[in-house]
Amino acid sequence: MSAKRIHPPSVIKEQGEYAVIAGHFNHPDSYAIRRPEGMGDWLMTYTIDGSGCFEIDGIERFCQAGDVTLMQPGVPHQYGTRKGGRWHFMWAHFTPRITETSLLPGDKLIVHAMDNESARRRVRSAFDRILADAIERGAYWGELSENAIREVILLLARRLSKPFDPRIEEVQHLLVARMREAVRIEDLAREVGLSASRLAHLYKASTGSSIIDSLNGMRIRQAAVLLEHSGRQAAEVAAEVGFQNYNHFLSQFRKRFGVNPRTYKQQDHT
Repeated sequence: MSAKRIHPPSVIKEQGEYAVIAGHFNHPDSYAIRRPEGMGDWLMTYTIDGSGCFEIDGIERFCQAGDVTLMQPGVPHQYGTRKGGRWHFMWAHFTPRITETSLLPGDKLIVHAMDNESARRRVRSAFDRILADAIERGAYWGELSENAIREVILLLARRLSKPFDPRIEEVQHLLVARMREAVRIEDLAREVGLSASRLAHLYKASTGSSIIDSLNGMRIRQAAVLLEHSGRQAAEVAAEVGFQNYNHFLSQFRKRFGVNPRTYKQQDHT
């Protein structure tokens, strides 16, 4: 007769929930959790300040401000505040039904640094929404919390599958945010702590495109959306997405789509 398989306990079910539990802690080094049998749920944390310590298989790993950690179910572990300090962090337990975790490496514990300000803001925003929905308990709160968890997992998967220099990632976020403005490479370089020439070289080596080509690509893609779904004329759209010279807009549009904006607008894009 085969031995009956013992499943590790679910922290979520112990709390009387079905999908997600979340919290926001700021604890001294007396804070420690030990689970020698592991748990039936995933655990994800985001460190705001201070440092935490995870121990798995006798190996200690530390997390600090800006780090996301993700621990698999069924892993015996202990974790808590690093000795001599505090750990200010947000956390969420979630069930294995969030299948996007399959996009990540199979490590028992992932510790990943969100090493630019845009990435940190995005992850913090997702955790804020997880916690707010878990507290407010409005309609579909569990599903909303899970969607925010999926966002963080997908961000991790993207960064781990094709890691960029964090300065290049920050420049890409700045280009999106300032798409409608006159963008100067010198200003971007100053914000990420590089010279203009070094940034231009590093960006091209990392992405395969120049900064200006990337910016024009963003503008043209957005222009195409506006042409399809708004009643605006091409000249209005060109100004809306940041082109100050209409002839330059026409040239870039034809280069990408092979037709002028008027013809593109008349085509069926369904």
